[in-house]
Amino acid sequence: MGIGEQPAYLRVASDLRQKIVSGSLPPHTRLPSQARIREEYGVSDTVALEARKVLMAEGLVEGRSGSGTYVRERPVPRHIARSGFRPPSGANPFRQEQAIEGVHGTWESRSDQEEADEEIAGRLGVPVGDRVMRTRYVFRENAEPIMLSTSWEPLELTGRTPVMLPEEGPLGGCGVVERMAAIDVVVDNVSEEVGARPGLAEELLALGGVPGHVVMVVSRTYFASDRAVETADIVALADRFRIAYRLPVK
Repeated sequence: MGIGEQPAYLRVASDLRQKIVSGSLPPHTRLPSQARIREEYGVSDTVALEARKVLMAEGLVEGRSGSGTYVRERPVPRHIARSGFRPPSGANPFRQEQAIEGVHGTWESRSDQEEADEEIAGRLGVPVGDRVMRTRYVFRENAEPIMLSTSWEPLELTGRTPVMLPEEGPLGGCGVVERMAAIDVVVDNVSEEVGARPGLAEELLALGGVPGHVVMVVSRTYFASDRAVETADIVALADRFRIAYRLPVK
């Protein structure tokens, strides 16, 4: 294979991908069979199979038991707006974004105490093994799950206070800034890291993805000065969202 030449399976996958993107193979259309790909492109069964696997890993097609492989509906990505601006509504960020988009969003959550592992302890600046409150969220839009989030808060800070449970009590669901202010902790800065990785099986199952689907992860930590008061991982399918930042220039 010379310089710049693609392996045969990538060449086939690239041509089929272009047909999907251009609309020549519209959503819900059955992908050419393995035998058809073999004949049309003059490749082996192995090459045809690997090309189909590439498209499945990219989330462009999906297999249907006993029926074949079909082109998936391509969602129009939504923006997740990120900025330092916080309207005085007292709502959490998800509720604010839902209101801006004019859609009906709901979520469910569950909080449990656990010991901080090495990663979470490092993010919160607490000793490994310290007790934290972990809260898992499933966010839904029009009853469809669209986003997952897991947050951790140090119980050394919130334990035995009215805001120990993020979604219960007088300030349940109000967001980190408002809840911490209720216990005289002033949140004044936040850090975020955005990355992507293959989705875990349980994440893809919850979000309606397919094996190999890439997820976008926003790792966010709220601080009161230099003290971390909450850290969270927000997970969404990468082809459904775009992160849009608006930052002040000083």
